[in-house]
Amino acid sequence: MSASTERKNRAAAREAGTDKKMLAQQEAAKKAATSKRRWTIGTILVAVLLIVILLLNTGFVYKHTTAATVGEEKFSPVELSYYYINQYSNFLSTYGSYASLFGLDTTQGVASLGQQACPMLEEGQTWRDYFLQGALSSMQQITAMKNYAKSSGITLDESELKEIEDELALAEQSAKSNGFSSLNNYFSAQFGTGMNTATVRRLTADGLLANKALQSYADSLSYSDQELEDYYASLDGASDLFDYAYYYVAAETVPGEAPADGGEAENVVTDETLLEARMTAEAIETAYQDGGDIADPTERLNAAVEAEFDADSATVRSAVSGGSLGDMSDFLRDASRKAGDAAVVEDASGSGYYVVVFLSREDNHYPTVSVRHILIKAEASEDGTYTPEASMAALERINEIKAEYESGEKTEERFAALAEQYSEDAGSNTNGGLYENIYKGQMVADFDAFCFEGHKSGDIGVVYGESGSYAGYHLIYFVGEGELYSNVIARNALTNTAVNDFIAEKIADYEPQLRFWSRYAGR
Repeated sequence: MSASTERKNRAAAREAGTDKKMLAQQEAAKKAATSKRRWTIGTILVAVLLIVILLLNTGFVYKHTTAATVGEEKFSPVELSYYYINQYSNFLSTYGSYASLFGLDTTQGVASLGQQACPMLEEGQTWRDYFLQGALSSMQQITAMKNYAKSSGITLDESELKEIEDELALAEQSAKSNGFSSLNNYFSAQFGTGMNTATVRRLTADGLLANKALQSYADSLSYSDQELEDYYASLDGASDLFDYAYYYVAAETVPGEAPADGGEAENVVTDETLLEARMTAEAIETAYQDGGDIADPTERLNAAVEAEFDADSATVRSAVSGGSLGDMSDFLRDASRKAGDAAVVEDASGSGYYVVVFLSREDNHYPTVSVRHILIKAEASEDGTYTPEASMAALERINEIKAEYESGEKTEERFAALAEQYSEDAGSNTNGGLYENIYKGQMVADFDAFCFEGHKSGDIGVVYGESGSYAGYHLIYFVGEGELYSNVIARNALTNTAVNDFIAEKIADYEPQLRFWSRYAGR
C-alpha cells in the first residue's frame, strides 16, 4: 500500500470515528461522563432523602401533603390520621375485649394493623385497610354535611363552641396526668406526628357542625298521625311484642350411611324419626286441648308435656319482638290469635317440632310517659356488691330529698332544680332529671312499674333500682303522658330512612380517594 493510500485510509477512519486512538479517547470520555452522572444522581438522591427525613421529623409532610381527597377537598396525612385513629378507637370502645373474636390483635396497637389480615375484607387486605375505609366514609359524610350546613346558614353557637373548649380542657387534664408537657404533644402521641390542638379543635368543630346539620334536617321532617299509623300497620306485627310458651320435640338421630372412604357414619334425622317427633308433638297438643280444667295456659302446657316426658316443662318467652319469632312467626303473628291458642309448628331445619301456645300480644298502642327523677346510689363494696347498710343509707338520703321537696312549692321546676343539685344520674342531672317518651321495659323493673301504673302529673314516688352499673333509689316526678309508642316507632323508622336517603344524596358529589401520602397516616 502506498503512503498516499495509507494517509487517505487514516483520514477516512478519523472521519468515521474508528481510529484506535480516537476510540480510546471517546471511551474514556464516556466512562468519565457516566461516573459523573452517577455521582450527581447519587448525590441528589441522598440530598432528597435527607430532605424527606428532615420534613418528616418536622411534621411538614404530615401537615402539608395530600393523603386523601373528598370531592375537591384535600386532607393531609395528619387529618386522615385523626379519622383513622378515631375509627380504631371507636371499634375498641364498641367491642372491647371481644375485638379478638373479629381477628383483631390489639396488643401491638395501631402500628401492627398493616400486618394483620382482616377477615371482613377481601384476601390480602388488612385491618389498616378496614379502618382507612371507615375513615374515608366518615370524612365523606362530614365534608358533605359541613358544606350543606354552610350553604344553609347553619353554624355552631356559643354553647356548642364552648362544648369543644370544655372537651379540650378535659384532654389537657388527661395530658398532664399522663406526663405530657403540652396538649400538642398529647395529641401528637394520640394521632401521630404533626397533630396539634388547633387541628383537633378544627376537626372536632367540623364533626359537630356536620351532626348539627344532619339533626336540623331530621327535625324538619314531619308526619301525620295517619301516616304513622299506616306505616306501623305495614310492619305486620314485626315491632309488636309477644308472650308465648313452647316445648320442642327433637327428632331422634340415627347412624346414616357410611362414607365411601370408610370413615365413621354421621347421625342423621330420618323420615321415620321425624314422623315420630311429630306424633309426639301432636299428642302433647291434644293433651293440652283436653286439659281445659287448668285455666292457666302455661300450666296446662306443662301438664301436657309431663304426660309425655316426666321431668320436662315448657319454655316461656316474654316481650319478644315480632321480628324475632323464627319458625313460630306465622302462627303467633296471625291477627286472629287469642290467648290459649296452640299449634304444632315444624322446625324449618327439619329436626323436630314445636308445640306453641300463644299467651299475649302488645301492639305498642299505648302512650309513652315523661318523668323527672333524682338518683342516689348505694356505695358499692370492694367486691362490687351492696351491703344492707349501704342500701339503707341511700334510702335515707333519698327520703331526705323527698322531704325537702315536699316542704316547699311542689312544682316541676323546683323538682328539676333539686335533680340538678342532688341526682347522681350523669345521664340526666344536667337537664333536671328529665326522661321523655319512655316505653315499657326501657327502665329497671320498679322504675318501669311506676311509669305505667296510671299516675297523673305531679305524682311522686320512691322506687329501688339496680342494674349492672349501680344500685340505689330513685325519687320520681311523673310529668305526663306523651304520644303513642307505636307512633314513636313509626316516626323513628321513617326518619331514619329519610335521613339515610338524604345522606346518600349529599355525599354523591364527594367521592373519597386515598392518595400517595396516605401511607403516613397513623404513623
